[in-house]
This record gives sequence, C-alpha cells and structure tokens, in this order.
Amino acid sequence: MKESLAKDALPNVHVRAEVLVQALPHMQRYDQEIVVIKYGGHAMGDRAAAEDFAEDIVLLEQSGLKPIVVHGGGPQIGRMLGRLGIESEFRGGLRVTDEATVEVVEMVLAGSINKQIVGWISAEGGRAIGLCGKDGNMVRARKATRTVIDPESQTEKEIDLGLVGEPEHVERGVLDAVLKAELIPVLAPVAFGADGQTYNVNADTFAGAIAGALRAKRLLLLTDVPGVLDKDKKLLTDLTLEDCRRLIADGTITGGMIPKIETCIYALEQGVEAVVILDGKVSHAVLLELFTDHGAGTLIRRA
Repeated sequence: MKESLAKDALPNVHVRAEVLVQALPHMQRYDQEIVVIKYGGHAMGDRAAAEDFAEDIVLLEQSGLKPIVVHGGGPQIGRMLGRLGIESEFRGGLRVTDEATVEVVEMVLAGSINKQIVGWISAEGGRAIGLCGKDGNMVRARKATRTVIDPESQTEKEIDLGLVGEPEHVERGVLDAVLKAELIPVLAPVAFGADGQTYNVNADTFAGAIAGALRAKRLLLLTDVPGVLDKDKKLLTDLTLEDCRRLIADGTITGGMIPKIETCIYALEQGVEAVVILDGKVSHAVLLELFTDHGAGTLIRRA
C-alpha cells in the first residue's frame, strides 16, 4: 500500500520524477556499454566526494552499464616518498621513477589506494575487484620516451624517466571475464615489460589504453579542473580532434592538459566514441555527465 504524502513533499517528488524522466533515455543509450572512468589522485582528497564517486559507480553498474575504474595517486605517492626520505623528481611533467621509487609506486597504487576504492564501492553495495596491469598479463608496457625543448639550443632533447612506462599491449580477455562476472574492475596503473620489469604508467595514458582496447562507449577523465579552458579561462564544452590539435598549436592548451588531450586523441582514434574531461571534485560528476542533458566538463569527439 502506498504511503500518503504531505503537501510540502510533493514538489520534491515531482523534481525526482523529472530527474528520472531525463535520465532514462541516457540509461538506455548506455545499456550494456563499457564506460572507463579515470579517477585522479587529486580528486580523492575529499572523503565525501570519494563516497559520492563510489555511489555513482555502483549506480552505473545497477543501471546496466559496465564501469571500469582506473585510478591515479600522485599526491599519495609523493607523501609516502616524503615519509621514506626519497626525493621526487619530475621531468616533462612525469615522475622520474628509479628502482626504489617504483617499489613505493606499486605499494601505494596497487595496494592502499586500490583497496581503499574497492572498499568504498563495496560499502555502497557494489562488487568491485582490485587489479593492476600485471595481473593476468593484462597490460604490457615499454619504457616511455619523452623529449623536451632545450632552452639554450632550442633543439629537442630526450629525457630519461627511468621506470616510467607506456602501454604497449592490452589483453582484454581478463577484463571481459571480470565484466561477465558482473564485477567492477578497479585498476592501478602499474604494468610489466617484456623482461618482467615493473613500470609506473601515467593513469590517464593507462585509462586511454584500456578504453581503446575495449572500444568503450565513453572515457571519462576526472581531474581537478572543470575541463578544457579557453584563453579567458572559460570552459569549452564541446571539441573535435581538429579543435584539440589547433588549441595545442596556438598555445591555448598547455602544461599538464597536453598529455590529457593526447590521451583523448589516442582513445578516439582507437574507436572510443567520446571522451570527457571533468572535475572529479564536483559531487556526482559522473552521473551529471552520463545521465543529464547538459553533461559536465569538456566533451571531445572525432568530428
């Protein structure tokens, strides 16, 4: 038997009904589709926001989507290195990773952070499983190479990042089996090389490789900025591949946003339908992007 509603509760009920009406077509669009969500280390700082994120992931799975979470952990790695007295060095925006550092990276990413996110999802009623790229030979990496412009000679110079890797091959069978079991994969961006060497992989790059290999419907890059901004610091809501290349060339996109955009370009070229860069600190940002008409952040398509 239905409970009677007080008159002052009716407006709230109507608002909820309108939300469901708006969300339903989006849920149908994504039914049984793979969505890869990169959850940045900076976005994990607020406990309430982290719990909202976990709630979003569970709701996606219960709505018929197949979410895959890839997480970073740069700030957490930095704090642990500091506690152990290991100095951090960055070149070209990436952490230089020696043998001592890669042990800490693996411990923090594949250990504490990975299991923390699994715990948050489990607390919201989801069934998550924590993995890294080494599990089941899921991701094979090669040593990453980067070049920078030498300020004195104005020529390109290759920089050595140590044990920083970039994905070379993704064995999707592992993830297919996990998804078939109706589990939510939570992936740490640690991978192995052909020689068995452990590599620290940038989480954006790792997520792009996973999304590309699985031909995901969406790749969401949750970060600590609203999205891609123009030169007046206003949000650009819709971009194409051509727009992205132009904005890099004219200096609108700079710094740490460049590798994120490069990941977007790679994922789209591999068959991902669209990529979104959005602020992971916004409450329920994932749901706003996927289940509302206005979305959130910057949506990037091939054309």
